[in-house]
Amino acid sequence: MSLKVGIIGLPNAGKSTLFNALLKKQQALSAAYPFATIEPNVGVVPVPDPRLETLATMVEQEEGKYPPIVPATIEFVDIAGLVKDAHKGEGLGNKFLSHIREVSVVCNVLRFFEDSNVSHVAGSIDPKRDQEIIETELIMADLATLEKQAEPRGIQDKDVQKRWELVQLLIKELGAGKPARDVITAQEEKDLMNDLHLLSMKPVLFVCNVSEETIKTTSSHLTIQAFTPRVVVSAKIEEELSLLPEEEQTAYLQELGLPSSGLDRVAQKAYEMLGLISFLTMGIKEVRAWTITRGMLAPQAAGVIHTDFEKKFIKADVISYTDLVAAGSRGKAKETGKLRLEGRTYEMQDGDVVEFKIGA
Repeated sequence: MSLKVGIIGLPNAGKSTLFNALLKKQQALSAAYPFATIEPNVGVVPVPDPRLETLATMVEQEEGKYPPIVPATIEFVDIAGLVKDAHKGEGLGNKFLSHIREVSVVCNVLRFFEDSNVSHVAGSIDPKRDQEIIETELIMADLATLEKQAEPRGIQDKDVQKRWELVQLLIKELGAGKPARDVITAQEEKDLMNDLHLLSMKPVLFVCNVSEETIKTTSSHLTIQAFTPRVVVSAKIEEELSLLPEEEQTAYLQELGLPSSGLDRVAQKAYEMLGLISFLTMGIKEVRAWTITRGMLAPQAAGVIHTDFEKKFIKADVISYTDLVAAGSRGKAKETGKLRLEGRTYEMQDGDVVEFKIGA
């Protein structure tokens, strides 16, 4: 299950600096983690999960060898060309649209920092105005998509008629400046509109790019509070972090009073926004985190590992990460009754450590 986050923002908002830091982080980790060849505008990094190292150490104690760690990953897509009036052909025009349609979350980088050496396209620092410019471009692109839809004449299917009603509603509301995500909220209605890949339907995470001084003093602009959900970062600091060895990164973050890097917090927030969780598997071959949707049942989770596993699912040995660590090993957890045998109706929980039993 891949998670794609599209990074957008007006020119000189810090988007490229943030993305370049991400690419450096990817390069630094490429020796440890198996990544596929990717396009230049895509960066793949692991979702931070300290539980994996703990489980790997547990395997080492039992098996005498430290297993490879395979974290869940997140793709960041650098979406270029978004400027005011892009829908009219300004900048790169609508070339950015094909990239943005494929992402799960839109990550909108907003400029809060002052820097006389870095010009602003609109001449002044105004994050609210910048956010409205970007939202307008997404809405106008969606309107162009909606207005191309043909009325289904002579078709009596209820879903087809309902979909046409939603198209008309969206044209009216988007024309008044309201994004699709605020108009269509029921899941069954979203499902009817999925094939249109509306840009303003996608959830937005605001990345407030502040100065190094703002991060260091832990002060914040009052206007930051207006953007929700948000992650406050300094793209400049993220770039500096990406050049440091891991142990020095930790020390630097502690010096700044930050719990983790901005990129890590963006990844974690995107997970949270999409209702995603991770279940874990452990063994001498690998210790791995698997991404699933909250509420997924055990057979479906098994299918994430291999499609055949869902059909041939029998049972699953399950223990929570917390209980496993408290017990010290799977063997001891089984002795104390913490290792449970779950069936087809079991709803997976974040941090479940699982071994699936699959039939022939």
